[in-house]
Amino acid sequence: MFPKPIEKSSVQLQRLYKTALPIALFIWLIPLLAVMLTSIRSAGDVNAGNYWGMPSSFNLIENYSAIFFQSNTGLYILNSFKVTLPTMVFTLAISCLTGYALSTYKFRANLFIFFIFIAGNFVPFQILMVPVRDLSVKTRLYDTVTGLVLFHAAFQAGFCTLFMRNFMKALPFELIESARIDGVSEFRIFWNIVLPLVRPALAALAVLVFTFIWNDYFWATVLVQGDHALPVTAGLKTLNGQWIAQWQLVSAGSIVAAFPPVILFFLLQKHFIAGLTLGATKG
Repeated sequence: MFPKPIEKSSVQLQRLYKTALPIALFIWLIPLLAVMLTSIRSAGDVNAGNYWGMPSSFNLIENYSAIFFQSNTGLYILNSFKVTLPTMVFTLAISCLTGYALSTYKFRANLFIFFIFIAGNFVPFQILMVPVRDLSVKTRLYDTVTGLVLFHAAFQAGFCTLFMRNFMKALPFELIESARIDGVSEFRIFWNIVLPLVRPALAALAVLVFTFIWNDYFWATVLVQGDHALPVTAGLKTLNGQWIAQWQLVSAGSIVAAFPPVILFFLLQKHFIAGLTLGATKG
């Protein structure tokens, strides 16, 4: 049962919708507007509690240049790319292979293996903090980029496998069956037939995984300690000193850190929407 489209509602309800929507969007954007205003304020404004009024001075260049030339924000952003990009590629590769196997091959343990991938999504990751940290220390992966990549890939594999398996399950099996009859190898079927058909799903999953990993704060603080591997989400807290709070620099760093996921979304927007809506209609 799907909700009725707003175009088919009464005129009064449509007017209420058009009035309430901008108001709701403005309320939703208030925190972001506050962060943007704080990022161009002076330290005096922030210390005086001027959070919502007009800035006494616009320190746009000073604040945004300070986060790059007076802190390690540039290194933190580079670390985020070192963690996010390999994790995204590794997770997509694993989920495509497992999704293809679970959606195409029929064997006795199929549903059991699929259940194992799904079951991990229902475990609160906070309760895994201590055993994961101990495991990373024992395997010498603690405080390394490699450790973050491996653990992120492991935690994202369940959701990505569920995502890709459902998309591949909806593909016409006759294409794969006819290719097998013609003697095409399984790898060529996967590479030349299946992957091109699930390209929108791959784009949507790439945006989701990139955003999840880039915005992660929990595992970045649990598994990393030094600046050499600290991602930008956890590195922003170092902009505040022990005795001095520099919220104008933290806000400026947050705005800069938000750009890569936004840019990726706009680059893959067409494929992202197509991947999320694929199979939503018939015909």
